[in-house]
Amino acid sequence: MIAARPEEPAAPTTKIRTSGVSFYYDAFRALHDISLDMPANQVTALIGPSGCGKSTFIRCLNRMNDLIEGARMEGTITIDGRDIYGPGVDPVDLRKEVGMVFQKANPFPLSIFDNVAYGPRIHGARRSELDGIVERCLRSAALWEEVKDKLHSGALALSGGQQQRLCIARTMAVDPKIILMDEPCSALDPIATSRIEDLIFELKQEFTIVIVTHNMQQAQRASDRTAFLMMGELVEVDATANIFLSPTEKRTEDYISGRFG
Repeated sequence: MIAARPEEPAAPTTKIRTSGVSFYYDAFRALHDISLDMPANQVTALIGPSGCGKSTFIRCLNRMNDLIEGARMEGTITIDGRDIYGPGVDPVDLRKEVGMVFQKANPFPLSIFDNVAYGPRIHGARRSELDGIVERCLRSAALWEEVKDKLHSGALALSGGQQQRLCIARTMAVDPKIILMDEPCSALDPIATSRIEDLIFELKQEFTIVIVTHNMQQAQRASDRTAFLMMGELVEVDATANIFLSPTEKRTEDYISGRFG
């Protein structure tokens, strides 16, 4: 009797799909026809030299570039098959679904508790729900044990790494599906960076994550897939191990080996 072949694991579901995305600041074209699929519950890293369009691209994913006068996008971006630039899409509602963590931690000048509770309050959470939301999000951000006895102290007194984890907790508090991270560790020391990377690994069980990073080692440690951008073009995208061990494009190899950038 012939043994049945083991079933191959199912391909990951595409969460975010960009098709032919170009972006302009007035007459300057910052992105050139980028088509990229980002799988659900994985970490996609965007790497490339400064000015290559990484931050512009990630901000297209939650329409933050809408706030820039003279900026415009061409192409299509879908999340779960829905065109996020289509008619009837409210950018404010979209940003609840697609949260963002910035390069520099930006806690509000409020208490730790009120930072996390801020979004749920705006969206109508009852007072009786807030304690549970705050604890759940601080635990998920690996910060609860460090701050549970000073929840009503000012958030600005926290260390840089703690502030960044607080911002991640604040992002999670409105139940997004996707978390965008624009160089979240660039201002942090190695110990704080390691904690954020460990956190990213845990968070992908629940969220789809897209991270911009200049740190090649961080991309290797923290991501499942890596996309290399250069001068506004998508040069190559593949599983992270393939990008760093056997890239198909010479420009990718030159960049990750430090020959330029």
